Amino acid sequence: MEKWTEQEVGSQSGRVALITGANSGIGWENARVLAARGADVLLACRSAERGREAIERIRKLSPSASVELVEMDLADLDSVREAAARVERDHARLDLLLNNAGLMALPERRTAQGFEMQFGVNHFGHFALTGRLLPRLLATPGARVVTVSSNGHRPGRIRFEDLQWTSGYRPWNAYFQSKLANLLFTFELQRRLQAAGQSLLALAAHPGGSRTNLGNENPGGFFNTLLVRARPLIERYLLQGPEMGALPTLRAAVDPAAKGGEYYGPDGFNQQAGHPVRVGSSRRSKDAEAARKLWEISEDLTGVRYDFAAR
Repeated sequence: MEKWTEQEVGSQSGRVALITGANSGIGWENARVLAARGADVLLACRSAERGREAIERIRKLSPSASVELVEMDLADLDSVREAAARVERDHARLDLLLNNAGLMALPERRTAQGFEMQFGVNHFGHFALTGRLLPRLLATPGARVVTVSSNGHRPGRIRFEDLQWTSGYRPWNAYFQSKLANLLFTFELQRRLQAAGQSLLALAAHPGGSRTNLGNENPGGFFNTLLVRARPLIERYLLQGPEMGALPTLRAAVDPAAKGGEYYGPDGFNQQAGHPVRVGSSRRSKDAEAARKLWEISEDLTGVRYDFAAR
């Protein structure tokens, strides 16, 4: 079977795609490809300045590209609400929502609503954004939601007893929890869509080991300090470029053969690099009871409730 590349992405003319964290890394690569294929691409970015710079880089490659900045801070649910309202006001359809933005192994911080930062951005922010945009997605034939997880979901565990790490904060474990939550969310969303008889698809993807700005911040400690100092060597010899890391998300978003509930990642050793294929996930990611419990907690804490009957 031939390797899947960005050349497989057909015309996206007439489609609208919203990508979080689109100013750099795999988010920018997704925006670049979709814009070049004719989609109207909304770059959802926390920094307006970096978002505008990202748009200019795309326009240099594709002068006729339709690209637009959506200012949004996933660490503030008020910002998410306002951004979603602007998207609904300005766009009659939404074909693709790529929940791509993420944080990894940060020093302990809190979101505007007091959530642990990695869980607040990687999970709660995207849960709220997807729920607020659900009416547009349900009303758009062929729409998909793709949420970016990580191989880091495998050691992850949902600490229902202390989701927010109010004590004993461990930056990597908090990251692993958030990436497991991305998969539990995707699989539960697909189950609920199917139960409601909706055609909207929920899929997930992970980029393997890719050169992005994730992990640039040192959360402290000997091991993390060593990792930061060794990063140039790690990037040079162990990580693939972001253009390759973006392919699993792209395939989940546009491959006509992709199905709801599927998970895509690289085909190389340990799914660290390579071309995108359907991949498996951990036993914990398939725990339907944990997914249901996390969903109910997420609705309560974000104040966003999903209406699957909306069209």
